[in-house]
Amino acid sequence: MQRLYDFLRRHPTWVDAFWAVALFGVSALSVVTLDGVRGHHGTAAGGIIVSVALCVVVALRRRLPEPMLLLALGTGLAQLVLDVETTPADFAMLVITYTVAAIGALWASRLALAVSLCAATVAQIRWPDEHSSFAGQIAIAVFQTVPFALAWVLGDSMRTRRAYFAQLEERAARLEKEREAQSKVAVAAERARIARELHDVVAHNVSVMVVQADGAAYVMDAAPDQAKKALETISSTGRQALAEMRRLLGVLRTGEHQESGEYVPQPDVEQIDDLIEKCRSSGLPVDFKVEGTPRPLPSGVELTAYRIVQEALTNTRKHGGPNAGASVRLVYFDDGLGLLVEDDGKGAPHELYEEGGADGQGHGLIGMRERVGMVGGTLDAGPRPGGGFRISALLPLKPAH
Repeated sequence: MQRLYDFLRRHPTWVDAFWAVALFGVSALSVVTLDGVRGHHGTAAGGIIVSVALCVVVALRRRLPEPMLLLALGTGLAQLVLDVETTPADFAMLVITYTVAAIGALWASRLALAVSLCAATVAQIRWPDEHSSFAGQIAIAVFQTVPFALAWVLGDSMRTRRAYFAQLEERAARLEKEREAQSKVAVAAERARIARELHDVVAHNVSVMVVQADGAAYVMDAAPDQAKKALETISSTGRQALAEMRRLLGVLRTGEHQESGEYVPQPDVEQIDDLIEKCRSSGLPVDFKVEGTPRPLPSGVELTAYRIVQEALTNTRKHGGPNAGASVRLVYFDDGLGLLVEDDGKGAPHELYEEGGADGQGHGLIGMRERVGMVGGTLDAGPRPGGGFRISALLPLKPAH
């Protein structure tokens, strides 16, 4: 049934043609039956010709509304001149009145309204009911005019409704384009910010290497063991700096420069405790647990983990409501770091998380996804069953190549 319905919607002319054929059958039967009846006006041939013309109007009304209106008016005038009394095919007058009011040009709609208000009266004058008084004939004319007026009003209402929905669709499309543009701007800004932060991380690692190298050179002769340990530190720090630099080059854009000449280390996993204490002191209950065995992590992974927790808890404070609570789980796996941040507040629409940033510089989930993607991880965020919001992330300890 659904396929049939879709087919009929795609081929409206076929539907109209079917009803036109059915209308012609009824009209032709009526003309043949009334032919020869005493008092009947017109001939069977004239009635058939009029019926054919009006059925063509029904068949092509949606494809050619204005020409079909003119054809219907011409057929109606021919009926008056040739004295061809009304037949069931004259129902096409109602149909074309509705059609031009709904989808036709403005001049056609106004012409259909004017003619439809006069059609019944003219027909009553041309073919009066001999058994009705003058008042009765006026009542019949008024009664027959009402369907024409209702058809035009219904069609005009459909025109207004379609125009309203078209305006809504246009507005929705425009807003969607604006939102996509804003999202692209947000992504670009967030990537630039992440790049600057990772630049600080790399610069810090290089600074450590320089200090260790100076120390190794100083104690090379006096304490070879210490020099060897310093060189090992330089080696591991250098590898980590190279890994961070690869990710850094993936997001740097032309024209983005370091805003500050001072290179300092960025927040890491150990500072999550301080972050949670600040949240607790501000009135947000936070349950924090660490599972697994803590171990050194790449600086980019630590920075990403810290920013995710910061973003999530900030959103909980902003949107969770007065009695909201949160929980943070930090899980050390063999090959990655897992993060699970949940709250039981009333939550906020998903769009707010996409647009809002934790510190006024980020962009909600957009920033989180960019950060997680930088280290080759995965992020899952959305409302919890029963209320609240959940953010789950898995950060690999070794970047994917």
